[in-house]
Amino acid sequence: MARSATRRRPAPAPAPAAGEVNPKAPCPCGSGRRYKHCHGSGYAPPVTRPFEGLPGEPDWVALRELVPAATAPLTTTDGRAVTLASVLPGGAPALVRSNGEILLGVQLPASSDDVSRDLGTALAAALESPAGAPVDPGPIGAAGSAGPRLQELLDPTAPLEVTVHPDFGFWLEGTDANAAARAGLERANEAVLPTERLEGLEAAYWVRPGNERAHLRWVRPEAEEPLLDALARLSASEQLLLGEGTRYAGAFRAHGLVVPVWDLPADTPRRSGPARRRSSPAASSRPWPRASR
Repeated sequence: MARSATRRRPAPAPAPAAGEVNPKAPCPCGSGRRYKHCHGSGYAPPVTRPFEGLPGEPDWVALRELVPAATAPLTTTDGRAVTLASVLPGGAPALVRSNGEILLGVQLPASSDDVSRDLGTALAAALESPAGAPVDPGPIGAAGSAGPRLQELLDPTAPLEVTVHPDFGFWLEGTDANAAARAGLERANEAVLPTERLEGLEAAYWVRPGNERAHLRWVRPEAEEPLLDALARLSASEQLLLGEGTRYAGAFRAHGLVVPVWDLPADTPRRSGPARRRSSPAASSRPWPRASR
């Protein structure tokens, strides 16, 4: 009679060495997942707020996702001047002009799970490139970026002052552009929607995609859940209108921040627009947004 096989139990996993994290323990990052399924897996989870910690985080998000043509001066930690641009010719991540001026494009054709590292990799390469030479940051975007993050390169005390342009004319400023470059500029300008940043409000942008309607898109810095709760309460009580003919259209997420959107009449004045009226959330006597209200 054959003997029954005895199943051996697998040997227990060795205890983690001093200073190491138990793979089954909660990940120290606070995600709520086990360490082996989070940072211990060898795969870094996506950075949901890549511009967190930078001055003007909402405007960084707006230039990345909403604004077609805009620039802003930046200062590196060692005092060098850089011009941030919403987008550069051909979607280039960065370029260095013949006069040494460095431009960094925030809208890239491809991105990794950390947009800040993508842009930091491009900026680091531009800072090392000679004037007039092409910038080669190596693989960035979906292939993964190996350079520093923006937070490691930029002066954290320098404010972000955005200038919205009617077209991409800043691409060729101070350059001796040839016919091909001018033709490319004209084609790019045809796609620019009329856009303006509302004065007195952080990261609030008026845009007119057609002759019938305009939109106000306002990138908010507040935490997502309390803000969405406040918007829902205000919308239910019809306190989110910005005046006659306006409508609260909803909100979307962009790089960890919430962007409420309003539909406006196409002829709404831009510089003295509805976001400055008494009926706007920012002008309300009630604190906004507050989820407890």
